[in-house]
Amino acid sequence: MTQYWSEDKPHDQCGIFGVFGHSEAAKITYLGLHALQHRGQESAGICTLDRGKLLLKKGMGLVADIFDKGELNQLSGEVAIGHVRYSTTGSSELRNAQPISVEYARGNLSIAHNGNLVNVRRIRDELEARGSIFSSTVDSEIIIHLMAQSAESTLIESVIESLKSVQGAFSLLILSDEGLIAVRDPNGFRPLCLGKLDQAWVVSSETCAFDIIDAKYVRDIEPGEILFINEKGLVSMKPFSHVSSSMCIFEYIYFSRPDSKIFNTSVQKVRKKLGRLLAQETPVEADIVVPVPDSANMAATGYAEESKIPYETGLIRNHYIGRTFIEPDQAIRDFGARLKYNPVRESLEGKRIVLIDDSIVRGTTMRKIVKMIRGVGAKAIHLRIASPPIISPCFYGMDFPNRNELIASSHTLIEIQKYLKVDSFAYLSIEGMMKAVEGTPPGHCTACFTSKYPIPFDEQVEKHILGTKC
Repeated sequence: MTQYWSEDKPHDQCGIFGVFGHSEAAKITYLGLHALQHRGQESAGICTLDRGKLLLKKGMGLVADIFDKGELNQLSGEVAIGHVRYSTTGSSELRNAQPISVEYARGNLSIAHNGNLVNVRRIRDELEARGSIFSSTVDSEIIIHLMAQSAESTLIESVIESLKSVQGAFSLLILSDEGLIAVRDPNGFRPLCLGKLDQAWVVSSETCAFDIIDAKYVRDIEPGEILFINEKGLVSMKPFSHVSSSMCIFEYIYFSRPDSKIFNTSVQKVRKKLGRLLAQETPVEADIVVPVPDSANMAATGYAEESKIPYETGLIRNHYIGRTFIEPDQAIRDFGARLKYNPVRESLEGKRIVLIDDSIVRGTTMRKIVKMIRGVGAKAIHLRIASPPIISPCFYGMDFPNRNELIASSHTLIEIQKYLKVDSFAYLSIEGMMKAVEGTPPGHCTACFTSKYPIPFDEQVEKHILGTKC
């Protein structure tokens, strides 16, 4: 039976990257997507525009497996957008890969979207009732249909009208005959930043993609901003009604690469601060601090520095798992977890360990990790989580399970400790988490920790919150 590795983590949503005004736009976009691969590993795509024609290549799997030199050479043109995907809406299949590209009455249009729209069902039903035929099941396609049906006289006006109809999280790149458009929703849920590469403009979900191409970070695209880029330069506008910012705090905790700057803030700096505050709130006597790699490395560094307990690499992560199709006939205990991590006996044997992770969703993988560490002779395991308990699902671009599957929503701290079989267990407080982001741009979405959602949803989403799969 075919098997797939599935981490007990919230899954990354998507990553988007765009270029305007570079002779090798497709190759630059390829490199940008390669740097954003952590944000989605199911599919990837690049669309360019050359002499009035859209050129598109997308496929299932990793960026490096989809594109080769010959295919990139065929994606000619000086403007391009790209996308890496993990499905939060729509199934994992090629028709749902992005960018989504069409030719319609006004010309060419291609779109790459990071986020989730929460009123998608109602709008899709209305569009289908008016005759729209959808080629995918992703919410992003709704924006194209709204633009195609718009009666506004200009492209920008049709973009504005269409986006005023949708609710939720959307960081967008729109490629058209008139130029490149970058948009961030009024709440600013997902990051999007602007850079400069020689005379070309680049746009990315994270700044780490600028580093790989030697581009200079210019600024963040602001919540509610539409940035129109063409041969004349940049035009910025803010056509949406003002709302309080709701930037996803989980971008700091887990999603973004530590070498990125998101929401105009160093991710590494915030993660180390999370670890320091965790050490202040939940001290324990131990011999070493060990992270669950890689996303907890910076928090563990902060914990070790604050507690004065030595940092140790006690778990080795295999970065080359991909999909696993074969498990030996003779059962191997905790096979899935062993594919991902391997304990270092020499570091762990006979030691009292502070084990640091950034978050826990279901707890199933952590239970297996603890078992592996016990198996190499650890004397004690004190588990510390560098974020508060996740008690509610997210509907703005993260793939959390429904509430019933979140271990912290239905179990006490003691019950979780017993289930994980650790000697002690603690989370960072919500107050500690908010202290860690002091000095960053104000306004964060903390719905997964507090159940306080910034914007309402469709009835289907309400059912999901209550624990019923839609």
